[in-house]
Amino acid sequence: MDTQRRNPLHSLVAAAGGNSLSSVIAVLFVIVGLSALMSDNFLSSYNMVIIARALAFIGIITIAQSMLMILGELDLSLGAIGGFCGVVGGILMVRVGLPPWIAFIACLAIGAAFGAINGLLVTLLNLHSLVLTIGMAGVYGGLNLVLTKGVAITGIPTSIGFLGSGTIFGLPMPFLIMLAFLILACFLTLKTPFGRYMYAVGSNTPAARMLGIPVDKVRIGVFTFAGFLAALAGMLMVARLGSAQPSIGDSWVLAPIAASVIGGVPTTGGIGSPLGAIFGAAIIGVIENLIVLLGVSPYWQTMVSGAIVVIAISLDSISRRYFKRA
Repeated sequence: MDTQRRNPLHSLVAAAGGNSLSSVIAVLFVIVGLSALMSDNFLSSYNMVIIARALAFIGIITIAQSMLMILGELDLSLGAIGGFCGVVGGILMVRVGLPPWIAFIACLAIGAAFGAINGLLVTLLNLHSLVLTIGMAGVYGGLNLVLTKGVAITGIPTSIGFLGSGTIFGLPMPFLIMLAFLILACFLTLKTPFGRYMYAVGSNTPAARMLGIPVDKVRIGVFTFAGFLAALAGMLMVARLGSAQPSIGDSWVLAPIAASVIGGVPTTGGIGSPLGAIFGAAIIGVIENLIVLLGVSPYWQTMVSGAIVVIAISLDSISRRYFKRA
């Protein structure tokens, strides 16, 4: 009986890497090569730091979203959670006078709690995560506006500025933090029983229940971790800007989903890895950076970013239909 339980789970984990990861890496190298040919400034150290710093924030959200997608879930409230936690962090530091590190940790706990609430509602009420989190995004975003009235909170202590603007060995601190949590996420998903449970639940939830996997606990756990990462991204952005902007997180909704799909994590769940999703985010980041270097109008930049999201999700849908017929 134990062997029968292990084999399906191990096969699911083996499928998490697959050829999709090597393919997305190859695509990234091709796009980088083309970008270098199209712009002399692309490979400059200054531009590489810009790309790495931009990737860090959206990358943290992508790690969270990719883990949820492996589980077969989506959370469209992660950006709102990040924005709300950033605002609360600013209030705690500036208006309440809490030490920055205590405020930082408190906001991470708030983010984890919001993620847990999402997971509990999905599990206990048997709600579709996509529909639920659209509503919860409105709740968290509304709380953001209630607290700030749409006005940024300035005067953030400079002592946490290093987390958002500092560098170590020339690498932006937010990028290094993203890498640390990417390693943790890959370890959790690919090297632990909890990760094997995630793939099993995402692949076939009824079968996972029959195998004795605690499906509800796995769901709540992943949603909680996703909320934690969203809060982390929000607080790092506050440290980067030196102010708590109510708009933080507004652009962290569709791009992480598109990045995950490009990186080999389908919206149906069961396969892929956070590593592939980060390479997908890197592809989107490189394209957006090249658009800026070429001096393309900001209006076109928005259109191209939206087109990338639509194309990625469309290709995911087409590929799933093809393989289902095959």
